[in-house]
Amino acid sequence: QQLLVESGGGLVHAGGSLRLSCAASGFTGDYGIGWFRQLPGKERETLSCISHSGDGTYYADSVKGRFTISRDNAKNTAYLDLDRLTPEDTADYYCAATLGPGYVCADYAMEYWGKGTRVTVSS
Repeated sequence: QQLLVESGGGLVHAGGSLRLSCAASGFTGDYGIGWFRQLPGKERETLSCISHSGDGTYYADSVKGRFTISRDNAKNTAYLDLDRLTPEDTADYYCAATLGPGYVCADYAMEYWGKGTRVTVSS
């Protein structure tokens, strides 16, 4: 059974940083990873994706230059480094996986989802 578990969320002051982790288990082949966020009552926002090899990455304009996606396949873990956080970054952050070496960086393309980790940025 494929499972994704996010961690690393928390409360941080504006301008601060966080590292989110996404631990994957049960995957036997290649898979791309995506990070998304959502506020209650709002649409889910695509943030970033990374291919299985790590060679391919995508960033939404809203986070380009502030967020960095990476992965360590030996540890079955993907990361999203959040820098220069603002209160507008407050949301529940989710990682998701799509089977195969590449990815379509969109929530409809993801096949497995974690339960999320909350990030709160105070002003």
